[in-house]
Amino acid sequence: MKPLKEVAMSYMALSEAQKKLEEGAFGEAAGESSKAMEFSKTMPPGETFDHDGFDALCYAVLASARAGLGEYDACLEASGRALHYFNRRGELQQDEGKQWIAVVFSRGVAFHETGVYDEALKNLNMAGEMITERKGELPGKEAMLKEIERRKSMLLEEEKSQRKPGYKAWWEFWS
Repeated sequence: MKPLKEVAMSYMALSEAQKKLEEGAFGEAAGESSKAMEFSKTMPPGETFDHDGFDALCYAVLASARAGLGEYDACLEASGRALHYFNRRGELQQDEGKQWIAVVFSRGVAFHETGVYDEALKNLNMAGEMITERKGELPGKEAMLKEIERRKSMLLEEEKSQRKPGYKAWWEFWS
């Protein structure tokens, strides 16, 4: 197999994974993103190919797919791997910015669903900021912003309900 063919097969599998994700076929999207990473690993060692960047795109799709399947621990693992690349070299205004936003959003959802509320709030806030800063199109932008606000309000309600009865903040106590 020539490297050009391997690159094409890798990107075709990634494209198929993204398509399946948009269709809501989360299991198939996860399988296709894993297949894309397998194809990319078959390239000869001397070939010039950004494996880290490509894997980050695959892990971004995988994280969103795992969140869609309710597999939140797997989502956190995949999103951590994707963010390892995006947080160092990601460009919000480039095409990969869409995947970066999706990873941060999925991570926030996964933290919320696993009960790690402070990290959930941090990631949801970050995703919201990234969405508003991004210029250009972002499919599902309005739905994502609504979901962020819904989850943030749930998190704030949860935080209020966990306070002790009669709790007063320090400024209320001393006034």
